[in-house]
Amino acid sequence: MTPQIKLVADVEQQACARLLVDGLWVDGEGPEVPVYDKYRLQPFATITLADAAQVRAAVDAAHAAFRRGGPVAYERGTVLERAAVLMDQRLDDFVRTMQLEAGFTAADAAGEVRRCIQTLKLSAEEARRLAGDVIPLEGAPNQAGRLAFTLRVPLGVVVAITPFNSPLNTVTHKVAPAFAAGNAVILKPSTHTPLTACKLAQVLLDAGMPSGFLSVLHGSAEVVQWLQNDERIRFFAFTGSTEVGRKIQQAAGLRRTQMELGSIACTILCEDAQLDAALPKIVNAGYRKAGQVCTSVQLLLVHVSRLAEVESRLSALVKALPFGDPHDPATVVGPVISEEAAIRIEGWIEEAVTSGATCLAGGAREGAVVPPTLLTNISNAMKVGCSEIFGPVVCIAPFSTLDQAIERVNATPFGLACGIFTNRLGDAFAAAQRLEVGGVHINETSSSRVDLMPYGGSKDSGFGREGPHYAIHEMTEERIVTFTTC
Repeated sequence: MTPQIKLVADVEQQACARLLVDGLWVDGEGPEVPVYDKYRLQPFATITLADAAQVRAAVDAAHAAFRRGGPVAYERGTVLERAAVLMDQRLDDFVRTMQLEAGFTAADAAGEVRRCIQTLKLSAEEARRLAGDVIPLEGAPNQAGRLAFTLRVPLGVVVAITPFNSPLNTVTHKVAPAFAAGNAVILKPSTHTPLTACKLAQVLLDAGMPSGFLSVLHGSAEVVQWLQNDERIRFFAFTGSTEVGRKIQQAAGLRRTQMELGSIACTILCEDAQLDAALPKIVNAGYRKAGQVCTSVQLLLVHVSRLAEVESRLSALVKALPFGDPHDPATVVGPVISEEAAIRIEGWIEEAVTSGATCLAGGAREGAVVPPTLLTNISNAMKVGCSEIFGPVVCIAPFSTLDQAIERVNATPFGLACGIFTNRLGDAFAAAQRLEVGGVHINETSSSRVDLMPYGGSKDSGFGREGPHYAIHEMTEERIVTFTTC
């Protein structure tokens, strides 16, 4: 049975994203929730939320499937490889879906699909080479004739709670490694972007995902609460705000979690930075997906000797960015996730300017579209200087010494990623060793990520690592096996 999803531009027609439970698409028993076209701000689909009984049924199915035993590693890899092929064949459909429900431009949406394909392929590879270690017991006293090795075994039922700003690839980064490791997965996608998750689930079903190993539940805090209350769930993989992450972690107790949380992502331009290479990367990292990426450049720290040049050149680049309708092929910056979010971002910009910041590029908000904005002369007391904007806003702040720049980054409660542009090896090594973040990218921005690398943060940005190799280790546990010859 296929999900009853029909994407249409005519808002008079509705579509329904259904729940996936034990291999079947079913209607939710909870209330209906509209899914909005993020540019037109009109509903184009509806979803029905899960009730407590359906959440319990999903956990029942996942737990039973895991206990029965699923495909062996080779077969799990084959399922994920097939899914990668199907994703490539359905790229245009996924792009259209994300343009509507996420407000992505065609380029941003296509980038999501291409990265998803890589994540599926990487997960397939990791499924087939997941292994433990040989333990040299004979190196210990009185252990002659004894052998030992470790196994990496799946945990059981994994819950993935995913955000709106990466409705395909972040979902894949949780679901694919969990299944590659042999776990059963329950996915709770954002209610802002549920259709992309349903389409991914259908791809996995069509690729051969066994019954019970994947469920999709729609809902908000109440559904998460029901899932948290079921002790059969062994692992929670969450991407979202630090505030929600704290609550999930508290409820998890002794169960394991992976938390990818908020950030104030910084990039440092040193005195010797090559601006011709750096500035285009900064523009892309600051404004792709309308700045709604945890590693989007929010704070650009610029050496005082380059400040005037950077402000002049960067403001020209930002002013030239086409923004607005994500269906227009020329658009680079589309809408943010809701008009409410846009109003908040607009308010933060106005507060900063009223308090003394200078707006080098920007303009009036239209609906959920916030024009690409560049601010300078900001202070740490402004919201744009001390809280995560999650919008198309980059703030410039000067520094005189690298020590000052590193201290400014480390002063935030977050620690996800930082970029630094320099050709001085000493400065690069100092940044790598002293920045309190999960990733330091030399001559790249904070938003530099390749899907095979370990990805995650420190401090209030969370813990645990994504990247299929690393995520699979998070979602398995080590078991020691010993043999004694008689």
